[in-house]
This record gives sequence, structure tokens and C-alpha cells, in this order.
Amino acid sequence: MPGQAIRPEDRLFHLILALMATTQGLSKDSILATVRGYREDIESGASRATIERRFERDKDLIRDLGIPIDTLTPPDGDSDNKLTLYRIPKTDYDLPDDWELTSQDVRLLNIAAAVWREGSLSSEARVTHLKLASLGIQMDEPLIGFLPVITARDPALDTLRRAIDEGVQVRFDYLTPGENTPKTRTVSPWGIVLHEGRWHLLSLESTGQQKTFLLRRMVSTVETLDLSSVQAPDGAVDAMTAELDDLYWSQEATVWVEPGSQAELELVHRAGSTRTATGVRVHYTDAKALASELAGFGPEVRVEAPDEVRDFHREVLDQVAGAHG
Repeated sequence: MPGQAIRPEDRLFHLILALMATTQGLSKDSILATVRGYREDIESGASRATIERRFERDKDLIRDLGIPIDTLTPPDGDSDNKLTLYRIPKTDYDLPDDWELTSQDVRLLNIAAAVWREGSLSSEARVTHLKLASLGIQMDEPLIGFLPVITARDPALDTLRRAIDEGVQVRFDYLTPGENTPKTRTVSPWGIVLHEGRWHLLSLESTGQQKTFLLRRMVSTVETLDLSSVQAPDGAVDAMTAELDDLYWSQEATVWVEPGSQAELELVHRAGSTRTATGVRVHYTDAKALASELAGFGPEVRVEAPDEVRDFHREVLDQVAGAHG
């Protein structure tokens, strides 16, 4: 269907199937015209250059999965790869005859796949699910015990995930705390992390600065651009994630809580929380996000310090009162 969005993992899965099904090999033109994901891109009017870059990235990712791709080039050469044929030699891809997954292995992998299914952005889970599915291993064993499911509630999440997978830049309007007018940001998305229960985008802004954006502050649709991302240097994503952790542990708010309330139950169990004579000291990453969270407890809480969190908390409560007064 023209314009239908195909998930990157679906496109990869169908590419693997196509390359395994052929013995002679498929040309790039045949792949782009027939394989699910590329065909829809052509029908939707995407540029040839964009689709070909996507195909090159997909080949690299398949090889990263440990799946060999044979490249059959005509004897007289093929500078533009139009006559080059691609295939996956099934004999090199099959599992060893004496190797199989136990039911426990499948249960554990199914848990990882279930986390991915809700948009957790775990690349390891996606890769595992994709490779097992392409091997014909069914992941339908019943789950035993606790199943961690992360819900992807932010509308921008799936678009950003696709952009990261495909290595392209994105643009969105972002409202910084304390400002009334959003600013348009153009970034190379490097990764998404769930920190303090909220999704954060780790990226390189067009200004050349590494920036972290809270997804809930994106106030426009995230637009995918036909521009390749600047690749993250080794260790950059880990370093930015560590900065979020450092910020969390360096900031503390003192909150009065009603004894025995739901607020007390939840706040005392936040990482690093300590009790006071009348309430709880809690760590936080973002003052306005914490204020919004505390406002959800209504009269069960009152912010005592710092001033920034107290002011934001009062502002949120005033907005609620104004909307329902």
C-alpha cells in the first residue's frame, strides 16, 4: 500500500527471507522493486538515493547479525552494482545439527521480545527476535514469572527509533522549561534511554553540541529528514547516559508527605530516597518533570525545597485549578 510505514525490522526480515530463497542471487533493482519495505518506499515516492542508502545499511546490519551475504559480481566489473547479485548461502547460515534451544531458552528470549514489542528500543532484543524468527524458531512458549513490559506512550518514540535505525536526521519543535515559545531543533539521533521513568533522546544538534531532549517536551510531530546522521563517537551514548545519572544523584528535593499516603509509599521507594521527620528527600533529573509528578499526588505532598521545584509545583497546581476552577 503506498505510503504505508514499514518497520525497519520487518524490512530486514523480508530481505533475509528473499536472499535465503534465491539460489542464483537477486540484483539490487529486483530487491528494491519486490522486497517488502523497499517496494513501499518506491511507491510512496522516496528518492532512489535514500532507498539505496537504506539498502546498504541493511546489508551491514544483516552481516552484524552474523548472517553471511554472498556478493556475486560479473567478471567485467560493475561500478554501480546494477548487475551485482546478492544471496544468503543457506548452508553457511543453518544452525549446527547438534544445537537447539531449550524451552527455558525460548521463554527467556520471548520475554526480551515482549519488551521490544512495546517499543523499549532494546537493540539486543530486536536483533535476537529477528534472528530467531528468520531461523524459523517460534517464540510462542508460555511465559513463567514476571514479564517486564515497557509501554511506549510518547508519540515521537517510534519515529525516533526508525530514524536511529536508518541513520537519518530529525527535526522537531522543543519547549525548554521556563520559556513560552518552542524552538525548532535539527539533530542526529544517537539513542533513546528510559531514565527516571521518562524517555530521553540522546543526540548531536546541528550546532555541533551533544544534547539530551525529554520526549514529553517535543511539541510538534517529529519530522524525518533525508539527511544522514552524524555517527556517534565510540562511548558517546554511554557518556551522555552517565551524565543523566550524575545529574539525578546531584539534585535533591525535600517534600512533605502525608503519613500513610500513596505519595509516601511511592516516594520513599525512589532510588536514593531518604526519610525526614515530616517527609522524604528525593533525587531528580528535571525540576519541572518532578514538579508535575508531585502535582499528581494532590494535597498529599508539599514541596519544601529547592525553590525551583517548589515554584514549578505551584505553577502546575495553578494551571490545574485554572482549568477546573
